Amino acid sequence: MLESLPEKSPKQTMQILSAGTVLGFDYGLKRIGVAVGDLMLNLAHPLETIASDVVAIRFARIGELVAEWKPVLAVIGMPAHDDGREHAFASSCLRFGRRLHGRFGLPVSWVDERYSSAAASMALHEAGVRGRQQKSSLDQMAAQQILQLYLDDRNCGHDIT
Repeated sequence: MLESLPEKSPKQTMQILSAGTVLGFDYGLKRIGVAVGDLMLNLAHPLETIASDVVAIRFARIGELVAEWKPVLAVIGMPAHDDGREHAFASSCLRFGRRLHGRFGLPVSWVDERYSSAAASMALHEAGVRGRQQKSSLDQMAAQQILQLYLDDRNCGHDIT
């Protein structure tokens, strides 16, 4: 599926996106985790969890975040099975990315999100947040993991502009 997307070469991506704010998303049907990062600092932070399954409410909040943070890029986690096969939920993530691009004119990059929720849960556990206490923070922490993966290796994503 990702092969059908128009791509920029890594060199073009690096030239165009060498500075600015980036929003990262862990997309889900009931919640969307959001993180914010900086391309120069190469550092991502959890921002919030949008807890709604109503598309209009979700995009209204994302619009507010875009207006506030003025990102140059959106990074979205793309689910895959452990062996790398495409996950059934990948098409929903792709549709979300296309909507982000269409509504806000943001370039969008997808990052393999395998194990991002597990890594987020482990980070929360190490911070003393365990069990049910993690629910309110897990999605935004997963978004942070996804965005940090992008920042650590900017050549790993597939872009649309």
